Amino acid sequence: MSFVGACGPVNQALRAVTVECAGAGLAAFLSGALALAVPCICAADADDILGTWNAGNGTVRVHIERCGEAYCGAIAWMKQPTYPPGSHDGPPGEPKRDARNPDSSLSTRPLLGLRILERFTYRDDEATWGGGRLYDPEEGKTYRGRMRLLDRDRLELRGYVGIPLLGRTVVWTRAQVEERPAAPAAAPARPS
Repeated sequence: MSFVGACGPVNQALRAVTVECAGAGLAAFLSGALALAVPCICAADADDILGTWNAGNGTVRVHIERCGEAYCGAIAWMKQPTYPPGSHDGPPGEPKRDARNPDSSLSTRPLLGLRILERFTYRDDEATWGGGRLYDPEEGKTYRGRMRLLDRDRLELRGYVGIPLLGRTVVWTRAQVEERPAAPAAAPARPS
């Protein structure tokens, strides 16, 4: 992966402009404001988002991979992959399901392994991944989405309906330890 020290050259160039204008009063102020307003675009390669990311305050990990020419992601690990004792959502010990999915034919799918990111493509001119869909199994809703790297280990996701202004942004962190996905308890074998 090729990251330039968290956008060092971009920030250095903007600081140089600010220093050059230091004696120019308003020009110095405006160039300094510009340095703060210009977003840091750090993604050097479309594949920089590949890997496993912590989501949901570390209770879920999502693995992002290439799916043909696009990018997709599935739930790869869950802190609690089964329903706990006393749960009203499902039988204790059973794998958690996509119970809030509005399509009843999909509501029995296990959450572990469920694809929640689909059809994201890299936009080189913006250093973002867009045009994709984000599925939120907690709400059973699908949103349009956009992703961008804030730095090597932080991925910003924006889910929205209609236009990006009407949405919500979350930040995932890169998982430092690649763990094997937690597997739900296997059903006992039936005698033949």
